[in-house]
Amino acid sequence: MNRYIEIEDYRALLPLLVPGAVLEHYAFQNIEFGRSAVQCRFKDCIFFGCTMPDVMRDELSPDCCVLPRLAMPFNMFPSKLYSPDVLYAGYDYRNADTFSQCYDTRIYNHYISKGKQAGDIAETLARSLHDHSVSDALHDFLAKYDEYRVVAVMGGHALLRTDDTYRKVVLIAKHLAEKGCLMVTGGGPGAMEAAHLGVWLAGREDAVVDDALAMLSHAPSYKDEGWLFSAFALMERMPRVTECCSIGIPTWFYGHEPATPFATHIAKYFDNSVREDGLLAIAKGGVIYSPGSAGTMQEIFQDAAQNHYLTCGYASPMVFLGREYWTGTFPVYTLLRELQDKGCYRNLMLSVTDLPAEAEGYIMRFVEGVARQAERVYNVPDIGV
Repeated sequence: MNRYIEIEDYRALLPLLVPGAVLEHYAFQNIEFGRSAVQCRFKDCIFFGCTMPDVMRDELSPDCCVLPRLAMPFNMFPSKLYSPDVLYAGYDYRNADTFSQCYDTRIYNHYISKGKQAGDIAETLARSLHDHSVSDALHDFLAKYDEYRVVAVMGGHALLRTDDTYRKVVLIAKHLAEKGCLMVTGGGPGAMEAAHLGVWLAGREDAVVDDALAMLSHAPSYKDEGWLFSAFALMERMPRVTECCSIGIPTWFYGHEPATPFATHIAKYFDNSVREDGLLAIAKGGVIYSPGSAGTMQEIFQDAAQNHYLTCGYASPMVFLGREYWTGTFPVYTLLRELQDKGCYRNLMLSVTDLPAEAEGYIMRFVEGVARQAERVYNVPDIGV
């Protein structure tokens, strides 16, 4: 149970500012306290990046904690997840030169200038407090959804927009979003972008997917000039027609890869390890793995361990998209099946397919099953093919 009541805007604070009131067990974030707050007493409260009159600060109870803003080019205490509009503020997609001045780029340049492993204690503190706030905002957002409807897509950032697998991921994510799933990814290009594009197109006929891919085909790779331009141009031409949302969870550690603007919400971190662990932990509805390399392999075995130990209370599906890739080129699916047969892994729900409809089916059978038995702790058998 949350011990502190979170107050994140002044409108929520106003009803509390009754003369003589004692405010206890509150966490205030980015609040500018005025003179009216001086009439109240504060006990066991936390102040994240707040400003307050000196007389109020002097009268705070000793058990209050004040975490001030430091001189950083980023907000240390974001109260909400980022949006593409916030991260790309200052970027005009019709003028490529403006990318260097947008909010996201300025943070990345600062991050690199200080070092990925910064030695400045103020810098490391600011990054940690930022990432804590992002995790808190992510937790608040996820509270709106049934946890078993949060489904992740993992895969390579190098997957081209012109690749057939990219199209398959778009369709899978589109259909799952239309069925009430919240799609999450690492928030970058390739397979990750494809998933967010699918959610962006939710509610439209499937035929529109090919029209969208044709618009994006002029810049297949995130390294191509026009990659970001084509995404923003498509968003303007094909605005969202549903309330379906998706969450991208990128990191400035890989900041040379632009965050996909197709994600409606973005939880961007400085610490990549916090980001990776958190991404797999929230995907309780299962993970779909499209072809990828070292990073995807790491995620697969991390997910397998999480399912083996029932870390989240129950195991969830691991769906491998691309039979030849996952049984031949990188036979991870085959290896996991063999290890499970030998008893080295338990609780893995493994499947492999080339067909979007089958991948969707594996996820939805699980999601609907958990919905029917929400109180059950899962130890389920293999649903593989």
